[in-house]
Amino acid sequence: MTISTGNHPKAMWPGVKAWFGLGYGEHAEEFTDLFDTMNSTQAWEEDVASSGFPLAPVKREGKSTTYADTKQLYTSRYTHVAYSLGFIVTFEELINNLYPKLASGRAKSLGFSMRQTKENVAANVYNRAVTSGYTGGDGVVLLSASHPSSVGNQSNIQSADISEVALEDLIIQIMGAVNDQGLKIGLMAESLHLHRNDWFEANRILKSTLQAKTGDNTVNVLRMTGEFPKGIKLNHYFTDPDAFFARTNCPEGMKHYQRYKIDLEQDNDFDTKNAKASSYDYYSFGWSDWRGVYGSMGV
Repeated sequence: MTISTGNHPKAMWPGVKAWFGLGYGEHAEEFTDLFDTMNSTQAWEEDVASSGFPLAPVKREGKSTTYADTKQLYTSRYTHVAYSLGFIVTFEELINNLYPKLASGRAKSLGFSMRQTKENVAANVYNRAVTSGYTGGDGVVLLSASHPSSVGNQSNIQSADISEVALEDLIIQIMGAVNDQGLKIGLMAESLHLHRNDWFEANRILKSTLQAKTGDNTVNVLRMTGEFPKGIKLNHYFTDPDAFFARTNCPEGMKHYQRYKIDLEQDNDFDTKNAKASSYDYYSFGWSDWRGVYGSMGV
């Protein structure tokens, strides 16, 4: 039997990309608050950390300048991972003119799943911040009191639930940050990231005109000094209700490499005559310098 052109599957298989980005209410992208995004052109990327120089010694009259070498500390590798998912519209669904409704719903669901996958992969870097086995280039988990350096172990972790005192302690810790040689660096907290359970408490702490939860007529110092200038960022994919994190201005901190931008492709299968659509995304998340984030997993 010959199928007329008007009923041929390819004629009934218009671009599903029109539906791919649509769906019921979704949260705006949140992984972009957690990482700095950059493009990649290869299967993996590497960042090599360097020690820098120590303090300069006194030069005695007539004596030679002291020369020092920098050394490679560790290498952070980002190995990209591909994620793909698809759906099928059967030949019978096509010729019975069920395609528009079915493909629309499935394309929306596919787009939703791909976006949710990326959000979960990104948030899990933070969710596993103290989980053994999920280590950075220095061989230590993201939040640790034992990040190795030439001047001894360094820390980017607190042990506290969110509070005014806990945030002040975190800011003070960031203010005292040093590089591998123990030299003071201009590290500053930029944004606060937390679970939905702490959303209201964090806003009370940081946005009250006066000091929160006291009867004293005392200014809210955290607000007055402009801590966390990029604001409070709620992440719906954090799993620990007590965890909170401060991203800093560290230039080589939390990174997201995009190897291949998310896309949707469609085609017909010759043997089954079914129509297929698949989505593909290729990326990695991680960190090159643990100083990019300070935080607590709560108590």
